[in-house]
Amino acid sequence: MWAILYIFLCMSFNCISADSVLKSGTCQLQGHFKLNGMQQDGDFILGGLFHVHFFTVFPELGFRTEPEPPYCEKFNIEIFQQAQTMAFAVNEINKNPNLLPNITLGYHLYDNCVRLGIAFRAAISLASGTEESFSNLNCTGPPPVIGIIGDPSSTPSIAISNVLGLFRVPIVSHYATCSCLSDRKKYPSFFRTIPSDAFQVRAMVQILRHFGWTWVGLIYSDDDYGIYAAQLFQQEMQLFGHCVAFSEILPHDNNLRDIQHITGVIEASTARVVVVFSTSSFLIPLMEEVVLQNMTGRQWIASEAWTTSPVYHTPRFLPILGGTLGIAIRRGEIQGLREYLLRLRPSNDQKNNIIRIFWENMFRCSFENGGRAIDGEQVKKLCTGQEDLSNTDTPYTDVSGLRAAYNVYKAVYALAHALHDLMQCEEGRGPFNGNSCANKTNLKPWQLVHYLQKVNFTTGFGDHVSFDKNGDALPIYDVLNWQPSSDGSIRIHTVGVVNKGAATEMVLTLDDDSIYWNFETKKPPRSVCSESCPPGTRQARRKGLPVCCFDCMSCGDGEISNTTNAIECTVCPDEFWSNPEKDQCVPKEVEFLSYEDPLGISLTSASLLGTCICALVMVIFALHHNTPIVRANNSELSFLLLLSLKLCFLCVLLFIGQPQLWTCQLRHAVFGISFVLCISSILVKTMVVIAVFKSSRPEGKGAMKWFGAAQQRCTVLVLTALQVVICAVWLSIASPTPHKNNQYTRSKIVYECAIGSVAGFSMLLGYIGLLAAVSFLLAFLARNLPDNFNEAKFITFSMLIFCAVWIAFVPAYVSSPGKYAVAVEIFAILASSFGLLVAIFAPKCYIILLHPERNTKNAIMGREKQNK
Repeated sequence: MWAILYIFLCMSFNCISADSVLKSGTCQLQGHFKLNGMQQDGDFILGGLFHVHFFTVFPELGFRTEPEPPYCEKFNIEIFQQAQTMAFAVNEINKNPNLLPNITLGYHLYDNCVRLGIAFRAAISLASGTEESFSNLNCTGPPPVIGIIGDPSSTPSIAISNVLGLFRVPIVSHYATCSCLSDRKKYPSFFRTIPSDAFQVRAMVQILRHFGWTWVGLIYSDDDYGIYAAQLFQQEMQLFGHCVAFSEILPHDNNLRDIQHITGVIEASTARVVVVFSTSSFLIPLMEEVVLQNMTGRQWIASEAWTTSPVYHTPRFLPILGGTLGIAIRRGEIQGLREYLLRLRPSNDQKNNIIRIFWENMFRCSFENGGRAIDGEQVKKLCTGQEDLSNTDTPYTDVSGLRAAYNVYKAVYALAHALHDLMQCEEGRGPFNGNSCANKTNLKPWQLVHYLQKVNFTTGFGDHVSFDKNGDALPIYDVLNWQPSSDGSIRIHTVGVVNKGAATEMVLTLDDDSIYWNFETKKPPRSVCSESCPPGTRQARRKGLPVCCFDCMSCGDGEISNTTNAIECTVCPDEFWSNPEKDQCVPKEVEFLSYEDPLGISLTSASLLGTCICALVMVIFALHHNTPIVRANNSELSFLLLLSLKLCFLCVLLFIGQPQLWTCQLRHAVFGISFVLCISSILVKTMVVIAVFKSSRPEGKGAMKWFGAAQQRCTVLVLTALQVVICAVWLSIASPTPHKNNQYTRSKIVYECAIGSVAGFSMLLGYIGLLAAVSFLLAFLARNLPDNFNEAKFITFSMLIFCAVWIAFVPAYVSSPGKYAVAVEIFAILASSFGLLVAIFAPKCYIILLHPERNTKNAIMGREKQNK
């Protein structure tokens, strides 16, 4: 607003005086600005803007007389050292025969008093000159200043560049860091020897990430520097998933109520880390209130604008600000600067009045006989001008940590090298139209901007100086730590460095062991909204709160998270499952009916028991093969039936153990063929019973002729051969294969035999069922035959058991998961096999072993006669 007002006033004055200029041929200075400064004449003049005072005081407006100009208060000795560094650099260049030979540089420096209006007045004074009159209306000769060092603050730099940039006046700031100033379209002649806030913000976020501080408070000044830095900081924090707990603006007018509101927010917040983007002048009232409230237990993060400010290095700030971490521009060394500073002496020249102000503040004296007030304190001691600066110990004489002053030094040399390159241009080889060079007697500011963009040199300290396409310097920062000194004050210690790595990433190198922590634990504080979620859990956002505030939820079954603060859990691959901790995927347990399994052991034992019983029965029958009960109804079929039952019991072993291709192919084939052999033998035995009965009647005497031993064998062979054909076709078209099934239980892999073809398996079982049904029907019809032929009753009972078992098998098999389906099938095989074995052979063994007297032909025939 000050800039706009001033432009309007200047245009008004120009319109009023235009007529007088045309008549007299001379430009008259329309007014004077009362500015503190210092000057030195030369062939080319460099301008300088510095905030040598902290505050500006505006007199009351009475609207009856012309307002008194504002005046500045609270002298900043450190900034005055920066102004003197500019003067030193100019004098050093003038003495250098290799840089700008036969050309003398001068300087005009002004104090902006940390006020935009005063800074703008000073910049206009530099650009337009301060001569009382100007008669050279052709505008020949050098401009009043060829370039300006400053302004150190972003807001004045923006305003000044908006106006002077129209005329391409080079402006090289040593301390304005707003990232907005990198816009070459808006600020075509702005350069700086300090990195942009974009790099500073990234460097600060790197420190926060290093210590795991994801929940921080943010305080910033109400100017372009603070606002743009805060915006960039919040964007960068969001990029890495970090959060700003609170965001407060420092008031312009130092209103106590606003200051107390900010301290209340800091006190109430759970954030232990507070980041501050502000200049010292804006921050002083807040820090005074923080000290007054004794607000300890906070880790302060300082921006480069106040991290080296000596204002806060007094003992009263140590309990509060001790341990502060800050970003600072790179420290440098300037040979001969201290000696130059000590040679300074005041003069009576009003153009160098800032030196007299410095002298009065340094030695607490006054050049006026009546004394004067200095920072609110009445001083009567008279200054002689001969006081010895070497006996003082202040930031002015301390050149051990030159940072902003070193940037001033580089800015002066950058303009000098640009001017030197311009002067060395050879006609016909220049960079301008027609390969022309700049007119050395009528220098244009935009011509110097061209050379300034290409500046490339190395300082005496070894630092490389150049500008990128946006006029920014190479980003490199020191990381500072505020540590207690022996006298109870604060001293600054460098604990690390941050520089630019690949792309826009900032690389942090930090010496953690050398950092002083102002906490009882002497360790970095924890500043998080929620503690980190360990591996095996994921973050669950709390509704209405930032992303840093979350609860930790355990991953579901089959999901893992192997990192801290996982956003989502990862589903394990098909053949893997989550371990109990849910932090890694482990191979799923492979389940099958094994010989080591208790169920497998039981079924194996039952299978072997059945086999042994079959063998025992065969031995008994073999030993008594000539007895009537064995010979009755074809003993050959009885032995064939026992053999098939033994195969039924043994085929169970193919169902137990890890499935392999050959076991999968054999198990159902052997099972099917064995049972068909068994059922066909029973079927033939039933048919023999019926045939024998019919042959005993007069009308059926020829029945056995058509169903002799050869026919019985052939019938069993044909019926079994059909099952062999079914199995062969099934195995050739869609053979059963081992299959890892994870559909039954997600946490396990069931290793089973896939049947390959449902139709083939169905035909195998259907054929067995058909034979069993026919056998049952025939046996049922023959159940009422005479006692000597009552084996049909036992066959009926055995087939009833067989059919009942296999009818119950179907739903049980379908509903059983995993290895239990195999166990159900084995149980059906064993149950039906034991049913047949017991029902058919137990009565015969009973008579053979326990009642041998009934194992005679007479006994059998006697019963028959008795029945008749």
